[in-house]
Amino acid sequence: MTSFLLSFRNWRKRFYSRLPGESSLSPDSLSGFLTTGQQLFLKRGRMKVIKTSLTLLLGLLLILPAYTGALAGETQQQLTSESAIETIKKRGKLMVGMSTFVPWAMRNKQGELIGFEIDVAKKVAEDMSVDIEFVPTQWSGIIPALIAGKFDVIIGGMSVTPQRNLTISFTAPYAHSGLGIAANKKLAGDFAWPEGFNRSDVIFVCRRGVTPCTDAVAKIWPKAKVRQFDDDTMAFQEVVNGNAHATLSSHPKPVSFTYRYPDALYMPTTENLSRGDEAFGIRKGDPDALNFFSNWIMINTSNGWLEKRHHYWFKTMDWADQVDQQ
Repeated sequence: MTSFLLSFRNWRKRFYSRLPGESSLSPDSLSGFLTTGQQLFLKRGRMKVIKTSLTLLLGLLLILPAYTGALAGETQQQLTSESAIETIKKRGKLMVGMSTFVPWAMRNKQGELIGFEIDVAKKVAEDMSVDIEFVPTQWSGIIPALIAGKFDVIIGGMSVTPQRNLTISFTAPYAHSGLGIAANKKLAGDFAWPEGFNRSDVIFVCRRGVTPCTDAVAKIWPKAKVRQFDDDTMAFQEVVNGNAHATLSSHPKPVSFTYRYPDALYMPTTENLSRGDEAFGIRKGDPDALNFFSNWIMINTSNGWLEKRHHYWFKTMDWADQVDQQ
C-alpha cells in the first residue's frame, strides 16, 4: 500500500510538471495575449486535474479499510494455523518438555515418571482429549529446545523471571514454590543464621539453570561462592559429602534430604527464603496457546484441583515409598 501511494504521488508530480507553470503560461500571466475564452479554458483544465486527483484519493481511502481487513484476516489465519494448540490437535498428542526434579518429576521404582508436573501435564492432555509424550531435557537447555520445536510446552516447575520472559512467553502461574536451605552439619553447624554464611570461603551449590537459587545467594550472601550442577541430586550430594556448605532448593527437597541424611545435614531455618511463581513456558507469538493454557490454569485453580495435587506432593511424604530415593 505504501508503494502504491508513492507511485501515485510521483505520477501526480510528473503530470503537474508538464503543465504550464504559473510564472510562464498561467492564465493570469497570459491575460494580455489570450482571449477571455482561452483563459477560461486553461482554468477549467486545471480544475479537471484537481478533480481527478481528488477522485483517485477518495477511491484509495475507500479501498484501504477493505485491504487492511483482508491483511488482518490473513495474519490471524496464519497465527491460528501455526499455533501449538492446532499442532497438538492435528498430531493427537501433547509433547511436554520437562526435567527430573523431586517432587516435580521423578522416576518411581518401576521407572515410570511421577510427580506434581507429571500429574499436571497428564491432566492437560486428558482435558484436550489427546495422548501425552514427555521429553526429558537438561534444565540448562530446556528453553532453547522449546524454541527449536522439540516439544510444545515446558511444564517443569519453571519460575517466571524477566530474563526468561524476554525469550519465551509464560502463562499465569499454576504453582508457588518456596525455596529452602539444607546445610552440612560439620562445615556450617556452628554458623550464625543467616550472616554466618556470608563469607568468601563458604560454598553454595545450585542446580544449573535454577535462577532463584543463584539469585538468593547473590542477594543474601554476596561474599559466598556458587557452584552449579546439572542434576539437583548431585548438588545435594556435594553438601552431604562435605564438598560444599549448603544448597538451596524448592521444598520439599531440603526436608526430604535432611530426613534421609540426619547425621550429615540440617536446616538452618524452616522459613522460605523466597516465593516463586511457576508457569508453563511456550514459544513467543502464539496467543492461542497462551490463552488456552492460562485458562486451563485458571479453571483448575478455581476448582481446587491444582491445590490438592500440590499439597500431596509438597506438603506430605505419602509418595515417598514409590521411589528409591527422595
